[in-house]
Amino acid sequence: MADQTIVGALILGFIEGLTEFLPVSSTGHILLLGEVIGFESKEKTFEILIQLGAILALLSVYFSRLWSLFITLPNSAGSRHFVAGILLAFLPAVMIGVIAYEFIKTVLFETPVLICAMLIIGGLVLLFVDRLKLKPKYFNVMDYPLSLCLKIGLFQCLAMIPGTSRSGATIVGALLLGTDKRSAAEFSFFLAMPTMAGAFAYDLYKNFNVLTANDLNYILVGFVTAFITAVFVVRILLDFISKHGFALFAWWRMIIGSLGLLWIYWG
Repeated sequence: MADQTIVGALILGFIEGLTEFLPVSSTGHILLLGEVIGFESKEKTFEILIQLGAILALLSVYFSRLWSLFITLPNSAGSRHFVAGILLAFLPAVMIGVIAYEFIKTVLFETPVLICAMLIIGGLVLLFVDRLKLKPKYFNVMDYPLSLCLKIGLFQCLAMIPGTSRSGATIVGALLLGTDKRSAAEFSFFLAMPTMAGAFAYDLYKNFNVLTANDLNYILVGFVTAFITAVFVVRILLDFISKHGFALFAWWRMIIGSLGLLWIYWG
């Protein structure tokens, strides 16, 4: 049984790293796959805590950019503006996440039909937005107005519903608000850092007392696997989205959501 659980942790860690920054909903994927392979975690904590691997992957890829922001923050108005924009975009998710935490974990995370439906609906939305003839006004994340950042942060809150996709919600919101595809994806990356770090810290605080040494071992396996996988995804994703858009991710979402519904009702 332990071998099966370790294998399950490896599989789910790989899926987390592969999908966290794609607009396909990593949480939706690992919750559904966990149901299929029989992987159980206390309070669904494994699924949240392994996101730390994806966060660290993002930090490693963007380290030089983040370090530049840090050292120029005292003297650069542009750096302060950008950091303020990220924090402002992060704020709505903090408020809703804390207020609705129990409902999200005990109701939304435990409703596979809802997850499948959101995967399909999100795929249709991505396909629709990808085909719109949008005329972007913003091409550099450093120049996003603070009001735009806050609005993107409100879109991110839709991802409290598993299956929606945090990156998908923020990217679609940014595109509809006038950004180009590359900068929308990049802003989503930067916004992921405080959002996912906050979710990790709060979930660990709420559930640390119920975790055993075995639970922590499985989380470590998932974390390391997610980190390695996410490093490769982050390095290629911006260029892929810039050249090919979101149609592939849209169809993938709809296929997975449909297969999930078939498994729920006839599996």
